[in-house]
Amino acid sequence: MNVIEILGVATGLWTVWLTVRQKVLCWPVGIVNILLFMVLFYQVKLYADLGLQFVFLALSFYGWYYWVHPKKGERTVPVTTLTAWSKVGTVATWGIGTLVMGALLVSCTDASVPYWDSSTTAMSVIAQYLMSLKKLESWYLWIAADVIDTGIYLYKDLYLMSALYAVFLVLATAGYLEWRKSWRDSKKAS
Repeated sequence: MNVIEILGVATGLWTVWLTVRQKVLCWPVGIVNILLFMVLFYQVKLYADLGLQFVFLALSFYGWYYWVHPKKGERTVPVTTLTAWSKVGTVATWGIGTLVMGALLVSCTDASVPYWDSSTTAMSVIAQYLMSLKKLESWYLWIAADVIDTGIYLYKDLYLMSALYAVFLVLATAGYLEWRKSWRDSKKAS
């Protein structure tokens, strides 16, 4: 455990808590968290997780902009759900992303758990994008990724990171419940 890991854990918890509460501040705090995790994942050779941070950085700026600029006539961006076809596309994108990234990590790096790492990376990219759009289904992906990442980090002896992802799992579940309530309330109001 090092200072970067400790700061990453602290900002990560704060970011997710802010996101559950649908606070725009989640995006700038998340950007600090991303920068810290970039350093950490480079140090422990989790290259797919490192690459994921670059994607998260771009998506965080996008999400920040999107949440600050709701559609005309709306005070905030509402929580919505995916269409059936979007759900199929999400699952297909996750599967293809996992296979392609996993194969690349096997052939081009010394990654220690290439397909597991790639699976959570693909899930997390999709979840982050969906979260930027305030899609309820983003939480399903976060929950699945948190379960797997908890195990990966235990395997890599990153105990604080593993504990963080176990807490993220609890927060993701709370996020799903909170966002589902918000989605239902907005449907009743319209």
